[in-house]
Amino acid sequence: MDVTLLGTGAPAGLPRPSCPCAACAVALGSDARAATALLVDGALLIDLTPGAAFAAARAGRSLGGVRQVLLSHPHDGPAVEVPAGVPRPARVPDGRELALLTGHRVRAMAMDAGGTGYAVTGPDGQRLLYVPPGSAPAGLEDGDGDGEAYDMVVADVVGRPDALARLRAVGAVGPTTDVIAVHLDHDVPPGAELRRRLAAAGARAVPDGTTLVVGVYEDVPDVPRRTLVLGGARSGKSVEAERRLEAFADVLYVATGGTRDEDSEWAARVAAHRERRPGSWRTAETCDLVPLLQADGPPLLIDCLSLWLTDAMDSVGAWDDAVWADGGERTLRERVRELTGAVRTARRTVVAVSNEVGSGIVPATASGRRYRDALGRLNAAFAGECEQVLLVVAGQAVVLRG
Repeated sequence: MDVTLLGTGAPAGLPRPSCPCAACAVALGSDARAATALLVDGALLIDLTPGAAFAAARAGRSLGGVRQVLLSHPHDGPAVEVPAGVPRPARVPDGRELALLTGHRVRAMAMDAGGTGYAVTGPDGQRLLYVPPGSAPAGLEDGDGDGEAYDMVVADVVGRPDALARLRAVGAVGPTTDVIAVHLDHDVPPGAELRRRLAAAGARAVPDGTTLVVGVYEDVPDVPRRTLVLGGARSGKSVEAERRLEAFADVLYVATGGTRDEDSEWAARVAAHRERRPGSWRTAETCDLVPLLQADGPPLLIDCLSLWLTDAMDSVGAWDDAVWADGGERTLRERVRELTGAVRTARRTVVAVSNEVGSGIVPATASGRRYRDALGRLNAAFAGECEQVLLVVAGQAVVLRG
């Protein structure tokens, strides 16, 4: 079964008509995208969009063999002309299954945003799932997908990463599932930044007109096992770290800052972090990171190493010059080695956040310089055990490694 993506953009296309934003300004060439539409084996067309016949011709395909046209969501704007010889488009009620004369079976799936998803099984058993824009599958349970992962999922990965998380949670997306991002809009700059964000979710994007073979092995992006996200205050480092795991349903968020009684400003910061995290994530407030890193389990998000270090330095008496000289520094270095050793052997996915202190400012106090030096060494040691290291500046992530 092959799929030709006649378009891969949002319903309004990319660039959006008359939009002056930076993302639209650079959406040129292969980064320009028409509204998403799929042609399956030349026989099934999912979502009839303006210019579909011309898009098919540019891709070296024809709509002459189309036997069924399915709509996945309401199409706003002027009515789309149905090309001559193409059946009238229809939308299938949720749960209904169609058997086409071509040997394809199509099952309509309920979505949480009013659209209809389509699970397509090809004549030879290949399995494709198409999710409409702004939607995620509704009512999924363990075992959905007949206990078998889809060969290909085509979905709104950028706009609804939780859709991918839900599918992963029930086993409908597995390590070999080819996840193709469509309905791409101007929320993320096209090009390198889009590719980076999709790779973190184990997905990829292709240009309009690309034909993919369902079930044939592709170089599916590997989600890095260990990632360190560095950045200054309010740089966006925590948001970047959270974004890297929002396509996973079961994440353990480790808050090393703990609670601070009678500190309303700190409580507001903690509440803001919790509100923007997916509801399915769990939270642990602890600085005891080694057992978590040594255990198997879901992805781990540690925010942040800077506060872990503060707790560690408190415990070894680092702020007392005499205690520091009489074994405190040595004990801290052992704690750091133990932590980085646990990172090296970790089997679970780990994303850690830390403050970048290497910008040259010299603290005015001895204790401040001691903390700065210790954090710089911790960041360097932790980064040495990670497949990917990012530096976030003004909300923009720069890849230092990976």
